[in-house]
Amino acid sequence: DPHSSFLDPDSYREMQVETSGSFGGLGIEITLKDDILTVVAPIDGTPAYRAGLHTGDRIVKIDGLSTKDMQLVDAVKRMRGKPGSKVTISVVREGWTEPQDFEIVREQIRVQSVKTVEMGDGIEYLKLRQFQEQSPHDLEVALEKFSKNGMKALILDLRNNPGGLLTAAVEVSEKFIDDGKLVVYTEGRVRNQNMRFSAHAKRGYAQMPMVILVNQGSASASEIVAGALQDWGRATVVGSQTFGKGSVQTIIPLSYGSGLRLTTAKYFTPKGRSIHGKGITPDIIVEAPKEPAPKERPLPSADPMDDMKKDVQLQKALEVIKTLRTAKSQG
Repeated sequence: DPHSSFLDPDSYREMQVETSGSFGGLGIEITLKDDILTVVAPIDGTPAYRAGLHTGDRIVKIDGLSTKDMQLVDAVKRMRGKPGSKVTISVVREGWTEPQDFEIVREQIRVQSVKTVEMGDGIEYLKLRQFQEQSPHDLEVALEKFSKNGMKALILDLRNNPGGLLTAAVEVSEKFIDDGKLVVYTEGRVRNQNMRFSAHAKRGYAQMPMVILVNQGSASASEIVAGALQDWGRATVVGSQTFGKGSVQTIIPLSYGSGLRLTTAKYFTPKGRSIHGKGITPDIIVEAPKEPAPKERPLPSADPMDDMKKDVQLQKALEVIKTLRTAKSQG
Protein backbone atom coordinates (compact mmCIF):
# COMPACT_ATOMS: atom_id res chain seq x y z
CA ASP A 1 0.00 0.00 0.00
CA PRO A 2 1.66 3.26 -1.12
CA HIS A 3 0.03 5.39 1.59
CA SER A 4 1.26 3.40 4.61
CA SER A 5 4.67 4.34 6.02
CA PHE A 6 6.80 4.71 9.12
CA LEU A 7 7.27 8.39 10.08
CA ASP A 8 10.59 9.20 11.75
CA PRO A 9 10.43 12.13 14.24
CA ASP A 10 11.25 14.71 11.49
CA SER A 11 8.58 13.36 9.15
CA TYR A 12 6.03 13.14 11.96
CA ARG A 13 6.64 16.82 12.84
CA GLU A 14 6.41 17.75 9.13
CA MET A 15 3.07 15.97 8.84
CA GLN A 16 1.67 17.91 11.82
CA VAL A 17 2.95 21.17 10.34
CA GLU A 18 1.41 20.32 6.97
CA THR A 19 -2.13 19.92 8.28
CA SER A 20 -1.83 23.26 10.08
CA GLY A 21 -1.13 24.89 6.71
CA SER A 22 2.44 26.28 6.73
CA PHE A 23 5.69 24.58 5.68
CA GLY A 24 8.83 25.02 3.52
CA GLY A 25 8.50 23.30 0.16
CA LEU A 26 7.14 23.38 -3.39
CA GLY A 27 3.38 23.33 -2.91
CA ILE A 28 2.39 20.01 -4.52
CA GLU A 29 0.46 17.05 -3.27
CA ILE A 30 1.94 13.76 -4.50
CA THR A 31 0.87 10.13 -4.40
CA LEU A 32 1.98 6.76 -5.74
CA LYS A 33 -0.12 5.75 -8.74
CA ASP A 34 0.75 2.39 -10.32
CA ASP A 35 3.92 2.52 -8.16
CA ILE A 36 5.02 5.77 -9.85
CA LEU A 37 5.37 9.07 -7.97
CA THR A 38 2.52 11.17 -9.38
CA VAL A 39 1.37 14.78 -8.88
CA VAL A 40 -2.18 14.95 -7.49
CA ALA A 41 -2.31 18.73 -7.79
CA PRO A 42 -0.11 21.81 -7.55
CA ILE A 43 -1.57 24.30 -5.06
CA ASP A 44 -2.50 27.67 -6.61
CA GLY A 45 0.14 30.37 -6.33
CA THR A 46 2.94 28.11 -5.03
CA PRO A 47 6.39 27.52 -6.63
CA ALA A 48 5.19 24.20 -8.14
CA TYR A 49 2.17 25.91 -9.70
CA ARG A 50 4.24 28.77 -11.12
CA ALA A 51 6.82 26.33 -12.51
CA GLY A 52 4.02 24.70 -14.51
CA LEU A 53 3.62 21.29 -12.87
CA HIS A 54 0.34 19.57 -13.76
CA THR A 55 -1.96 16.97 -12.23
CA GLY A 56 -0.85 13.55 -13.51
CA ASP A 57 2.82 14.52 -14.01
CA ARG A 58 5.07 11.60 -13.04
CA ILE A 59 8.18 12.52 -11.05
CA VAL A 60 11.01 10.19 -12.09
CA LYS A 61 13.94 11.93 -10.34
CA ILE A 62 14.48 14.31 -7.43
CA ASP A 63 17.86 16.08 -7.54
CA GLY A 64 19.13 13.39 -9.94
CA LEU A 65 18.04 10.51 -7.69
CA SER A 66 15.64 8.01 -9.28
CA THR A 67 12.27 7.79 -7.54
CA LYS A 68 11.84 4.13 -8.57
CA ASP A 69 11.08 2.18 -5.35
CA MET A 70 11.25 5.43 -3.33
CA GLN A 71 8.79 5.59 -0.41
CA LEU A 72 6.22 8.37 -0.60
CA VAL A 73 7.32 9.83 2.74
CA ASP A 74 10.96 9.87 1.53
CA ALA A 75 9.99 11.71 -1.67
CA VAL A 76 8.07 14.34 0.31
CA LYS A 77 11.05 14.78 2.63
CA ARG A 78 13.40 15.35 -0.33
CA MET A 79 11.14 18.00 -1.82
CA ARG A 80 10.65 19.83 1.45
CA GLY A 81 13.41 22.05 2.76
CA LYS A 82 14.56 25.53 3.66
CA PRO A 83 12.79 28.36 1.83
CA GLY A 84 15.22 29.80 -0.74
CA SER A 85 16.95 26.47 -1.44
CA LYS A 86 16.54 24.80 -4.85
CA VAL A 87 15.42 21.36 -5.93
CA THR A 88 15.41 19.87 -9.44
CA ILE A 89 12.71 17.40 -10.31
CA SER A 90 12.54 15.40 -13.56
CA VAL A 91 9.05 14.98 -14.90
CA VAL A 92 7.44 12.68 -17.48
CA ARG A 93 4.20 13.99 -18.96
CA GLU A 94 1.73 12.48 -21.38
CA GLY A 95 2.70 13.58 -24.90
CA TRP A 96 6.37 14.21 -24.06
CA THR A 97 9.02 11.99 -25.66
CA GLU A 98 11.47 12.38 -22.76
CA PRO A 99 11.56 13.69 -19.16
CA GLN A 100 12.01 17.41 -18.55
CA ASP A 101 13.77 19.02 -15.60
CA PHE A 102 12.11 21.66 -13.44
CA GLU A 103 14.40 23.65 -11.12
CA ILE A 104 12.20 25.06 -8.39
CA VAL A 105 13.06 27.37 -5.48
CA ARG A 106 11.39 26.28 -2.24
CA GLU A 107 9.26 28.80 -0.38
CA GLN A 108 7.44 28.99 2.90
CA ILE A 109 4.11 27.51 1.82
CA ARG A 110 1.27 29.18 3.64
CA VAL A 111 -1.90 27.88 2.15
CA GLN A 112 -4.77 30.33 2.44
CA SER A 113 -7.51 27.77 2.30
CA VAL A 114 -10.27 30.08 1.01
CA LYS A 115 -10.46 32.51 -1.93
CA THR A 116 -13.68 34.41 -2.67
CA VAL A 117 -15.02 36.47 -5.58
CA GLU A 118 -18.40 38.15 -5.97
CA MET A 119 -19.73 37.21 -9.41
CA GLY A 120 -22.64 39.65 -9.32
CA ASP A 121 -26.40 39.02 -9.33
CA GLY A 122 -26.20 37.42 -5.85
CA ILE A 123 -23.89 34.62 -7.11
CA GLU A 124 -20.82 34.06 -4.93
CA TYR A 125 -17.71 32.08 -5.88
CA LEU A 126 -15.63 30.34 -3.21
CA LYS A 127 -12.47 28.36 -3.93
CA LEU A 128 -11.34 25.93 -1.24
CA ARG A 129 -7.67 25.04 -1.82
CA GLN A 130 -7.11 22.40 0.88
CA PHE A 131 -8.82 20.81 3.87
CA GLN A 132 -6.80 21.97 6.88
CA GLU A 133 -7.73 22.51 10.51
CA GLN A 134 -8.70 26.13 9.75
CA SER A 135 -10.68 25.44 6.55
CA PRO A 136 -14.20 25.00 8.05
CA HIS A 137 -13.75 28.20 10.09
CA ASP A 138 -12.43 30.15 7.07
CA LEU A 139 -15.36 28.86 5.02
CA GLU A 140 -17.87 29.88 7.70
CA VAL A 141 -16.41 33.43 7.87
CA ALA A 142 -16.67 33.76 4.06
CA LEU A 143 -20.25 32.41 3.98
CA GLU A 144 -21.36 34.79 6.74
CA LYS A 145 -19.90 37.72 4.79
CA PHE A 146 -21.66 36.50 1.63
CA SER A 147 -24.96 36.21 3.53
CA LYS A 148 -24.72 39.80 4.71
CA ASN A 149 -24.16 40.82 1.07
CA GLY A 150 -27.36 39.01 0.04
CA MET A 151 -25.97 35.73 -1.34
CA LYS A 152 -28.56 33.90 -3.46
CA ALA A 153 -26.40 31.12 -4.97
CA LEU A 154 -22.95 29.61 -4.48
CA ILE A 155 -20.23 28.10 -6.69
CA LEU A 156 -17.85 25.99 -4.56
CA ASP A 157 -14.60 25.37 -6.47
CA LEU A 158 -12.72 22.23 -5.38
CA ARG A 159 -10.54 21.95 -8.50
CA ASN A 160 -6.91 21.05 -7.80
CA ASN A 161 -7.82 20.61 -4.14
CA PRO A 162 -5.80 17.53 -3.11
CA GLY A 163 -7.76 16.98 0.11
CA GLY A 164 -6.49 16.89 3.68
CA LEU A 165 -8.31 16.19 6.92
CA LEU A 166 -11.39 13.95 6.96
CA THR A 167 -12.85 15.97 9.85
CA ALA A 168 -12.56 19.17 7.78
CA ALA A 169 -14.37 17.49 4.85
CA VAL A 170 -17.24 16.49 7.14
CA GLU A 171 -17.46 19.98 8.69
CA VAL A 172 -17.49 21.62 5.24
CA SER A 173 -20.19 19.22 3.93
CA GLU A 174 -22.46 19.70 6.92
CA LYS A 175 -22.80 23.42 6.19
CA PHE A 176 -24.76 22.51 3.08
CA ILE A 177 -26.86 19.46 3.99
CA ASP A 178 -29.62 18.96 6.53
CA ASP A 179 -28.88 17.95 10.10
CA GLY A 180 -28.57 14.19 10.61
CA LYS A 181 -27.84 13.31 6.96
CA LEU A 182 -24.92 10.97 6.29
CA VAL A 183 -21.80 12.65 4.81
CA VAL A 184 -19.41 9.71 4.41
CA TYR A 185 -18.78 6.29 5.90
CA THR A 186 -15.64 4.19 6.09
CA GLU A 187 -15.17 0.42 5.94
CA GLY A 188 -11.97 -1.20 7.14
CA ARG A 189 -10.49 -4.59 7.84
CA VAL A 190 -11.62 -4.53 11.46
CA ARG A 191 -14.98 -3.46 12.81
CA ASN A 192 -13.71 -0.43 14.75
CA GLN A 193 -12.60 1.12 11.43
CA ASN A 194 -16.23 1.14 10.21
CA MET A 195 -17.34 4.68 10.95
CA ARG A 196 -20.24 6.88 9.91
CA PHE A 197 -20.03 10.67 9.79
CA SER A 198 -23.33 12.57 9.72
CA ALA A 199 -24.11 16.28 9.49
CA HIS A 200 -24.54 18.24 12.71
CA ALA A 201 -25.51 21.53 11.12
CA LYS A 202 -25.76 24.46 13.50
CA ARG A 203 -26.55 27.17 10.98
CA GLY A 204 -26.59 25.60 7.57
CA TYR A 205 -26.91 26.80 3.99
CA ALA A 206 -28.98 23.78 2.99
CA GLN A 207 -31.48 25.44 0.65
CA MET A 208 -29.36 27.69 -1.55
CA PRO A 209 -28.77 26.77 -5.25
CA MET A 210 -25.23 25.42 -5.49
CA VAL A 211 -22.70 24.13 -8.02
CA ILE A 212 -19.46 22.31 -7.15
CA LEU A 213 -16.52 22.47 -9.57
CA VAL A 214 -14.13 19.49 -9.70
CA ASN A 215 -11.32 18.19 -11.92
CA GLN A 216 -8.72 15.41 -11.93
CA GLY A 217 -6.78 17.32 -9.24
CA SER A 218 -9.73 17.07 -6.80
CA ALA A 219 -8.86 14.23 -4.43
CA SER A 220 -9.66 12.66 -1.07
CA ALA A 221 -11.56 15.19 1.11
CA SER A 222 -12.69 17.05 -2.05
CA GLU A 223 -14.22 13.84 -3.36
CA ILE A 224 -16.00 13.25 -0.04
CA VAL A 225 -17.65 16.70 -0.20
CA ALA A 226 -18.55 16.46 -3.90
CA GLY A 227 -19.84 12.87 -3.48
CA ALA A 228 -21.99 13.66 -0.44
CA LEU A 229 -23.62 16.76 -1.94
CA GLN A 230 -24.13 14.94 -5.25
CA ASP A 231 -25.72 11.91 -3.55
CA TRP A 232 -28.18 14.08 -1.63
CA GLY A 233 -29.07 16.06 -4.78
CA ARG A 234 -27.85 19.11 -2.91
CA ALA A 235 -25.45 20.46 -5.57
CA THR A 236 -24.82 19.98 -9.28
CA VAL A 237 -21.24 18.79 -9.84
CA VAL A 238 -19.57 20.31 -12.93
CA GLY A 239 -16.11 19.64 -14.42
CA SER A 240 -14.05 16.52 -15.11
CA GLN A 241 -13.62 13.12 -13.39
CA THR A 242 -11.90 13.43 -9.99
CA PHE A 243 -8.64 11.77 -8.90
CA GLY A 244 -9.97 8.71 -7.02
CA LYS A 245 -8.09 8.68 -3.71
CA GLY A 246 -10.56 7.17 -1.30
CA SER A 247 -8.46 5.43 1.33
CA VAL A 248 -8.21 6.51 4.97
CA GLN A 249 -4.85 6.89 6.70
CA THR A 250 -4.71 6.74 10.48
CA ILE A 251 -1.70 8.29 12.23
CA ILE A 252 -0.53 6.18 15.17
CA PRO A 253 1.95 7.96 17.50
CA LEU A 254 4.94 5.81 18.47
CA SER A 255 7.71 6.31 21.02
CA TYR A 256 10.53 8.89 20.65
CA GLY A 257 8.39 11.26 18.57
CA SER A 258 7.94 8.93 15.60
CA GLY A 259 4.67 7.66 14.14
CA LEU A 260 3.02 5.24 11.77
CA ARG A 261 0.80 6.30 8.87
CA LEU A 262 -1.39 3.27 8.16
CA THR A 263 -4.15 2.78 5.61
CA THR A 264 -7.02 1.46 7.69
CA ALA A 265 -10.20 1.90 5.65
CA LYS A 266 -11.88 3.14 2.46
CA TYR A 267 -14.34 6.00 2.00
CA PHE A 268 -17.86 5.51 0.66
CA THR A 269 -20.37 8.21 -0.30
CA PRO A 270 -23.81 8.21 1.40
CA LYS A 271 -25.23 6.03 -1.40
CA GLY A 272 -22.41 3.50 -1.04
CA ARG A 273 -20.16 4.52 -3.93
CA SER A 274 -16.48 3.71 -3.38
CA ILE A 275 -14.26 6.67 -4.29
CA HIS A 276 -10.98 4.74 -4.40
CA GLY A 277 -9.54 4.24 -7.88
CA LYS A 278 -12.76 5.54 -9.47
CA GLY A 279 -13.30 9.11 -8.39
CA ILE A 280 -16.51 11.13 -8.69
CA THR A 281 -18.16 11.58 -12.09
CA PRO A 282 -19.61 15.09 -12.49
CA ASP A 283 -23.31 15.55 -13.34
CA ILE A 284 -22.17 17.79 -16.21
CA ILE A 285 -18.81 16.91 -17.76
CA VAL A 286 -16.79 19.86 -19.05
CA GLU A 287 -13.19 19.07 -19.94
CA ALA A 288 -10.80 22.01 -19.50
CA PRO A 289 -8.54 22.81 -22.47
CA LYS A 290 -4.95 21.52 -22.15
CA GLU A 291 -2.81 23.99 -20.21
CA PRO A 292 -0.02 25.66 -22.20
CA ALA A 293 3.62 24.99 -21.28
CA PRO A 294 4.86 27.24 -18.43
CA LYS A 295 6.89 29.43 -20.81
CA GLU A 296 3.81 29.98 -22.99
CA ARG A 297 1.39 30.41 -20.10
CA PRO A 298 -0.02 33.96 -20.20
CA LEU A 299 0.52 36.10 -17.12
CA PRO A 300 -2.54 36.47 -14.91
CA SER A 301 -4.68 39.46 -15.89
CA ALA A 302 -4.73 42.51 -13.64
CA ASP A 303 -8.48 41.90 -13.39
CA PRO A 304 -9.12 38.34 -12.09
CA MET A 305 -12.56 38.43 -13.76
CA ASP A 306 -10.80 38.36 -17.18
CA ASP A 307 -9.22 35.00 -16.33
CA MET A 308 -12.56 33.76 -14.98
CA LYS A 309 -14.25 34.61 -18.29
CA LYS A 310 -11.78 32.30 -20.08
CA ASP A 311 -12.43 29.45 -17.60
CA VAL A 312 -14.81 27.14 -19.54
CA GLN A 313 -15.70 25.03 -16.48
CA LEU A 314 -16.54 28.10 -14.39
CA GLN A 315 -18.60 29.62 -17.22
CA LYS A 316 -20.61 26.39 -17.41
CA ALA A 317 -21.08 26.49 -13.61
CA LEU A 318 -22.48 30.05 -13.92
CA GLU A 319 -24.86 28.91 -16.64
CA VAL A 320 -26.05 25.99 -14.47
CA ILE A 321 -26.49 28.11 -11.35
CA LYS A 322 -28.61 30.66 -13.23
CA THR A 323 -30.85 27.78 -14.41
CA LEU A 324 -31.07 26.41 -10.83
CA ARG A 325 -32.04 29.83 -9.50
CA THR A 326 -34.76 30.24 -12.11
CA ALA A 327 -36.12 26.75 -11.30
CA LYS A 328 -36.07 27.53 -7.55
CA SER A 329 -37.85 30.86 -7.94
CA GLN A 330 -40.50 29.19 -10.12
CA GLY A 331 -40.71 26.11 -7.82
